[in-house]
Amino acid sequence: MLKGKKIAILGGGTMGRAIAGGLVRSGKVKPAQIVATTRTRASAERFAAEFRIATGLDNAKAAKGADILLLCVKPKDVAKTLAELRKKGALKGKPLLISIAAGTSTKYLEGEAGSNVPVLRAMPNTPCLINRGMTVVAKGSKGTDAHVDVAREIFTPLGRFMELEEKHMDTVTGLSASGPAFMYVILEALADGGVMRGLPRGVATELVAQMTLGAASMVLETGRHPAALKDDVTTPAGCTIAGILALEDGRIRSVLARGVEITARVAGELGK
Repeated sequence: MLKGKKIAILGGGTMGRAIAGGLVRSGKVKPAQIVATTRTRASAERFAAEFRIATGLDNAKAAKGADILLLCVKPKDVAKTLAELRKKGALKGKPLLISIAAGTSTKYLEGEAGSNVPVLRAMPNTPCLINRGMTVVAKGSKGTDAHVDVAREIFTPLGRFMELEEKHMDTVTGLSASGPAFMYVILEALADGGVMRGLPRGVATELVAQMTLGAASMVLETGRHPAALKDDVTTPAGCTIAGILALEDGRIRSVLARGVEITARVAGELGK
């Protein structure tokens, strides 16, 4: 599906790097099919050396003739970037535009790019850097199932892939995209508990990280509800249920859920 397609990655930040690396490692496209842009000459040189991809500073030059545009700029830079592309005729070929800008709706993107440009809104997360990510996409008014299939080819090498209605995308941002940061705080706190009990910091961190990886894999691979898996560990009058009750005293469930709710609300304001 990507064979012979020219792909432009506009924005060589964390997610731009993850996407470029995933495409190159997958073997689905050749480096010569990809062009990228960054903000500085130094970062362009590093990007080009790392991925063997032509990299420059001119978004319009990179986008001209592309079949697929991956818009990996910050939400505040979306309008300026698309205005530049439109002014310089880089969107005349009606490329598939895939934007990862948080809080930026497909309706807004279509308005800035031109209504004839097919748009997908995508939300990956940083574990895509190690091919353990999660990417969710939503179609704009001109987006088709075939366009979603193209996005699936691009993002599947980076981890799992899912399509949802756009009304869910801000919540996806709050849960899936911001979620790794929440988990890092939780991992650090659990490791602190191990350190308090005498474990070396490195040992505590490794134990916590592997435990979290295993627990998450149990949910994904067994398909069982997290509550059922929790019950497997909490034996009557045991130490685990005692620890869980201590966590409940701190309202851990509502605090985490509210964190997602607030993050999603703020995400929805980023593109306005």
